[in-house]
Amino acid sequence: MFVVAELSRDLQEFVANYSVDRRNTDSLKWDALQERYGDPTLLPMWVADMEFQTPVAVRQALTERVQQGVFGYSLTPDSYYEAFFQWQKERHGITLQKDWVRFDTGVVNSLYAMVKWLTDPGDEVVILQPVYYPFANAIKDNDRKVLSVDLLSGDKGWAIDFEALEKTFKHHTIKLLIFCSPHNPVGRIWTEAELVKVLALCRQYGVQLVSDEIHQDYEAELGQFKSVLTVADGTYQDDVIVLTAPSKTFNLAALLNSHVIIPDPDKRESYDAFIKTIHQTEGSLLGRVAAEAAYRHGGPWFDKLRGVIAYNYSVLKETLAEIPEVKVADLQGTYLAYVDLAPIVPADGLTDFVQKACGLAVDYGAWFSPKDKTYIRLNLATDPKYVATAADRLAEQLKFRKK
Repeated sequence: MFVVAELSRDLQEFVANYSVDRRNTDSLKWDALQERYGDPTLLPMWVADMEFQTPVAVRQALTERVQQGVFGYSLTPDSYYEAFFQWQKERHGITLQKDWVRFDTGVVNSLYAMVKWLTDPGDEVVILQPVYYPFANAIKDNDRKVLSVDLLSGDKGWAIDFEALEKTFKHHTIKLLIFCSPHNPVGRIWTEAELVKVLALCRQYGVQLVSDEIHQDYEAELGQFKSVLTVADGTYQDDVIVLTAPSKTFNLAALLNSHVIIPDPDKRESYDAFIKTIHQTEGSLLGRVAAEAAYRHGGPWFDKLRGVIAYNYSVLKETLAEIPEVKVADLQGTYLAYVDLAPIVPADGLTDFVQKACGLAVDYGAWFSPKDKTYIRLNLATDPKYVATAADRLAEQLKFRKK
């Protein structure tokens, strides 16, 4: 059983100071359970946001800006770029330039734009499933075809099937690969060697790579994440387009502020001409106020959050270790645990097991890949008491099923 005292004192203080009850706050995660799952009593472990308040500095910056009382069209100040660039440089060794950056209201919105910009109706677009389901949705909703080069799963964890990827590029007319790094939901942080292989294949076959790096700050070990922007000392920099946002790092999703990073000037010119045909926006004033404060002052807060997530993962992993048939993916990056309940729970019984027997709301593996029908994804960026409860319920019911 979970005991709060097992947390280090500073992490206990973090949970005590920042954990909030989000019930009845118009929270999608908590207040849409009836709509999404048909049961408002479930413990929500699904959508990727948190039960933690943002850093104090973020709330102070927002309060000060709100008290000005004017919310008209606004510029993005140089101080925003300075804070964002310093975070990227110090955390990941990424050197950015102001000219490279465009803004959007969220990475998912940008995924849709990328598909529409870089491909034509009827084209096949490659993704590596299991992967964040808006990847496939952005392709299908834009009247393109999903072509998945499925990740390999084995004793050593999840891996890219490079042989299949090259065959796909060779035998199909592929313009776009949408890449996830770190990879949601399997939790992989791709090594530089793996990234070089992917980028080299894209260059060889003329495939544009768009990399969703929204989870870049969540590293099991600092320095583990490598952006496609810095691979091989920036050799492939002009080949790639990177999507990022402060929303996952600092729990700011509803403030609608994200980045589209395009180092190549010709691609930027093309993107600028395209994007104004589908939407023109000045961006989110409060989103940028919050993000600047977070990048400038949120480091200590975030490092403690990472500690809580690591602890939550250890609780889940150790609790489910009592049922060796269940596989919990290594969590190198993201704050999302991918768990395979086979062979104890069959695919056709997964929903009833998770919701009726365990009382949980989760993201189901079938949402990420049609082949992952016995998998669930659990959100670990939450109060440890929720993770402990979810893990205990799963373990208890799995043991019961084994009898």
